[in-house]
Formats: sequence, structure tokens, C-alpha cells
Amino acid sequence: MDKKISIAIDGPAGAGKSTIARRLAAELGYHYVDTGAIYRTVAYFFDLWGVAPKDIDGIRRYIDELTIHIRYDSEGVQHMIMNGMDVTDDIRTQEIGQKASIISAHPIIRELLLDMQRDLAKEHNVIMDGRDIGTVVLPNADVKIFLTAAPEVRARRRTQELLGKGEKADYEKILAEIRKRDDQDTHRAVAPLKMAGDAVKLDTSEMDIDAVIAAMKDIIAKKVAQ
Repeated sequence: MDKKISIAIDGPAGAGKSTIARRLAAELGYHYVDTGAIYRTVAYFFDLWGVAPKDIDGIRRYIDELTIHIRYDSEGVQHMIMNGMDVTDDIRTQEIGQKASIISAHPIIRELLLDMQRDLAKEHNVIMDGRDIGTVVLPNADVKIFLTAAPEVRARRRTQELLGKGEKADYEKILAEIRKRDDQDTHRAVAPLKMAGDAVKLDTSEMDIDAVIAAMKDIIAKKVAQ
């Protein structure tokens, strides 16, 4: 079997990881693995059961009822299948995002999903994004990029994204949520958000998406050629 190439993209909430990784994967012909969506699916499952994200006893009680699968459609878009149901759209709320940040800190949850993520990287050329891909999930990834931007920039982009979808969006509220999420992700005891020692940091605060994609392609080309 040919060696598979793995690209790890880490960074804080709202840095544009999913949008950029998805487009990059499409242009390079890689599988895109949105690990945030996996954890959102877990959070959504427990939310349906009425289990609070910090309720570890409740999580242990119901975790065996959960099955998660990833399916890719003809356009390479990742779909999250929870207990046979496609919940791809249902998990994309600010509330579920906050709960996913809390629930993903539990070792029992991370252990449940770790092999699933690593197996995808063994089977395909992947671009995987999340909070601890380069540090924990794929510590031997061929390329590691830490994608970030100022909190205010991330909040503004998220606000514009929601307004563009015709949804309500409050910039100040979104900024507060992003700062709260940053604090949760960087201070959690298990697999906190941090840049891997061998990662390339890319601050996109002053860049548009085309410039980010070009910069990332350049980083990938240099690293893979080594």
C-alpha cells in the first residue's frame, strides 16, 4: 500500500479551518476530515438525551448507545451519521459548538474517537482539522499548520457568515462566545489547544481565503517534498 499523506490543521474556533481545509482537500484530491463535526455529533447525541456536557456519569450511562460514522457524498462533502441519521446540518449551532468544546475534554470521549480518526488517515490522503490533530491525533502528520486569527476578526467573519445565510447574528455575543471557547479549549486538562512544536503558524487576520489557500499550498509543497 502506498504511504498516505496526512495534513494536520489546528487552531482556535472561528479561524476558518473547516472552510479552508474543505477547499484545500478538494483542490488537492484529499479526503477532508472535520473532527469538530465529529465532536459536535457526540454533543448533539447527549443533548438529545438531556445529558449535560459536564455530566460524566450520564455520559458513561449512555455512551454505548452512540454510533458514529462518516460518509462522503459524490462531491467529497463529509456527512455525520449518528445512529443511522444524517445530522450534518443539525449540529451546526453555536450552542452545540460550546457543548462540543466541553464534552470533548472528557478522556472517555476522546478515546472513543481517536482510533476512528487515525484509521481514516491510514486509509486515505487526508486533511484533518481540529484542536489537537498535530499534537495528539496525528503526531506524525507530514504537514502541520496552526491556523489562527485575532478573536475580533474571527467574530466578524462568523457574523458575516450567519448573516449571509439569512440567520440572526450578534457580533458582541459571538465575540464573547469565541473568547469563552478559546479559554475552554486552551485550558482543558485533556488534549488542550496548542501549536505543535513542528507546526507552521499562519495568522489569517489580514488575509482573504485565496491568499490563505495559496500560502497553505506553498507550505504543503515544501514539507511534502522534504
